[in-house]
Amino acid sequence: MIEPSHNDALIIVDVQKDFLPGGALAIEGGDQIIPRLNRYVEKFRKKSLPIVATRDWHPPNHCSFISQGGPWPPHCVAGTPGAQFADGLQLPPEAIIISKATDPDQEAYSGFQLTDLEEKLRQMGVRRLFIGGLATDYCVLNTVRDALQRGFEVILLTDAIHAVNANPGDEIKALEEMRRLGTQFTHLDPS
Repeated sequence: MIEPSHNDALIIVDVQKDFLPGGALAIEGGDQIIPRLNRYVEKFRKKSLPIVATRDWHPPNHCSFISQGGPWPPHCVAGTPGAQFADGLQLPPEAIIISKATDPDQEAYSGFQLTDLEEKLRQMGVRRLFIGGLATDYCVLNTVRDALQRGFEVILLTDAIHAVNANPGDEIKALEEMRRLGTQFTHLDPS
């Protein structure tokens, strides 16, 4: 495990009810990462390091929905139960919440796209990001890409991510791309 230290932040990507088993856009096994994410939250809290949680916060007519010509069923509509963070995810009160994909005409898989995430991280002096969440092959991948493009170091929490795999092999391709772009991989020790 690469230990978090000064100038680091934890980013938890889109761990929302609609992406968990039983949700509108369920990722099979997506709920299995929650206990691991909670252990990362605990590590960052003990060191008083920033914790950020991104969330899809779609309008009802979002362009990514099948009804609007997009690829996905309606999910994470702002203010609905499905858009809430997962039960059991222990986000502290001081966690920074970033709502994304709020424009009906813009898809936004990345936590950086059309948000003030970069600005908030810069204000806190953050230089390195530990990233986990859902889904490896969409929102995690795009958040990692954008973080690297903006000059942040990125560490992927490989035991706290899960893929959609809409196409066979998407997860493997996403992991290979993140590694090729310079992402470091880590996971909690087994203790």
